[in-house]
Amino acid sequence: MPSPYYVSPEQLMKDKADYARKGIARGKSIVALEYADGVCFVAENTSATLHKISEIYDRIAFAGVGKFNEFEQLRIGGIRLVDLKGYQYSREDVTAKGLANAYSQSLGAIFTSEVKPYEIEILVASVGDETDDTELFHILYDGSVSDRQRWVAMGGQSEALGAHLDTNYPKKLMSLKVAVELGHKALVTVEGHEMPAGTLEVAVLDRGRSRRKFRRLFEDEVSQLLS
Repeated sequence: MPSPYYVSPEQLMKDKADYARKGIARGKSIVALEYADGVCFVAENTSATLHKISEIYDRIAFAGVGKFNEFEQLRIGGIRLVDLKGYQYSREDVTAKGLANAYSQSLGAIFTSEVKPYEIEILVASVGDETDDTELFHILYDGSVSDRQRWVAMGGQSEALGAHLDTNYPKKLMSLKVAVELGHKALVTVEGHEMPAGTLEVAVLDRGRSRRKFRRLFEDEVSQLLS
């Protein structure tokens, strides 16, 4: 009787991680930047309907890179989770940290127990009444979660984007115009081709708005900010 094929746990995890990273590298990158009034998201996305950046709850936004159907499943599941929690308890009990932990557990379980891991990275961001209340949680394909500040770069070019932003991110919090310009310049520099306003998906979490902080910027507004 032939012996079963054996792969060490270390090699299996490495193979899964390599597979996930290759899938993520095929997608377009996203940058998220803290600015004076909240958080700005900039991504290359030519689709008008398949959004990579979306609202989750009053003060919380979601961004994903990699396979659209996989991070869309997580987005929808996250909306259901926070809606139920806000209904059962109160809207103030819904936090970005709680949602990020739920995503981390789901992705970690999928990575360790399923044959194919999710080929995605996601970001959960929230804003509060003060600048120091901003939260950025970056969650990887294996469930690893990190609490970030100032900026987050995701996707196949995340290292190059991170190096660009680390060098050019200002010491003082910037205006929305400067944030959009910085995000756009980082993507253009790293990707190596022009990105007019029509090929960008730009959204913000604006703490100056009333209850719902998320706002999507239209093409003409993006063009004006980049002019």
